[in-house]
Amino acid sequence: MPTQRIHQFVMMFVLLQIMAGCASRRLPVGSPFAFGVVNEIESARLGEKRILNVYLPPSYEETLLKRYPVIYLLDGAAHEDYHHVTGLVQFLVMYELMPESIVVGIANIDRYRDFTSPSDVSKDLSRIPTSGGSPRFRAFIEEELQPYIDATYRTNSKKMLIGQSLGGLLATEILVENKDLFDVYIIISPSLWWNDQRLLKRLPSFLKQHPRLRKQVFVSAGTEAPEMNDLIDKMVLAFKEHAPKSTRFQFVLLADETHATVLHRSLYRAFEFLYGETHPGL
Repeated sequence: MPTQRIHQFVMMFVLLQIMAGCASRRLPVGSPFAFGVVNEIESARLGEKRILNVYLPPSYEETLLKRYPVIYLLDGAAHEDYHHVTGLVQFLVMYELMPESIVVGIANIDRYRDFTSPSDVSKDLSRIPTSGGSPRFRAFIEEELQPYIDATYRTNSKKMLIGQSLGGLLATEILVENKDLFDVYIIISPSLWWNDQRLLKRLPSFLKQHPRLRKQVFVSAGTEAPEMNDLIDKMVLAFKEHAPKSTRFQFVLLADETHATVLHRSLYRAFEFLYGETHPGL
């Protein structure tokens, strides 16, 4: 058989296999369309049960020996950011623009409690009376959540954290207080005003105290309230002046976006930063 005919035959065979695979995964009309698995974890640290929405990569059930990086998403309920983030991950994986990853969406019960540290500022306490629970929530992530995910799913050692607004504040706090929990931090429009900017004021000394810090940190903001943009500028300056060369850092200002709309474009730019050709990321 001529070489060209062989090549055509092989290509036709591969195409038919792909079509057959797609047909076998087709859901019956009218059936529920699931985009992940709902888990529940009993937390002794928080004294409550927490819902986790977990997205598994396409190959998870097909390649039983493969292990995957994990993206942990704050504000990860179905009515929060879970679908937005997992949809983008699925899209980029489909075009081989990032590695297949597990996404763990942490659904909220009281984000104001969990994402804020104890504050001495009376204005903070009147604005968010349930605040101050971030130390317990950080312990939950370290001692309960990550061990549970690693025991339940085939994970590798690479871990990413995504947080926006108060979630961005918590992501920054975890970087400073529990730096080894994650390799990659995507911090979007962080609320650095909390507790008289105490976390922001600690950031320069933290960076100087860790000259071998090996992290990837992406920070973004839209056109926020003037105070928020000013504080994010100070955060960026701290990284530029004090972060070691072993830490990859990028800041993107999306001036056409607001606090409410900045998430999607920020994530796309973050994944470009992490998984571009020059820097393959995880």
